[in-house]
Amino acid sequence: MTRVKRGVTAHRRHRKVVKAAKGFRGQRHKKFAQAKPAIMKQGLHSYEGRKQKKRVFRRLWIVRINAACRELGIKYSRFIDGLTKQGIEVDRKMLSDLAVNDPATFKAIVEEAKKGL
Repeated sequence: MTRVKRGVTAHRRHRKVVKAAKGFRGQRHKKFAQAKPAIMKQGLHSYEGRKQKKRVFRRLWIVRINAACRELGIKYSRFIDGLTKQGIEVDRKMLSDLAVNDPATFKAIVEEAKKGL
């Protein structure tokens, strides 16, 4: 077989990895040997972060709903139970948004949930 020199291919691959490491500190943004594991770890953190983001926002929405509910004299768990029994299907993201931006509508939903208890 003929000899295959990989200079162009390797250089292109190295350049791609180093470009992806833009903004990293120290040698991690300059040298391939340091940049490659940094990029791999960064990718792992990005993947985990996309999963954590969903958990964090759900917790935030629940905290906001709970705070708004307690002002209206009902606990979060009782509120959600009342919504379920009344057959009201509004997700926590929308409930949180209503609690913050439209308290009158949220109060009406809470009154409906109280009827279900």
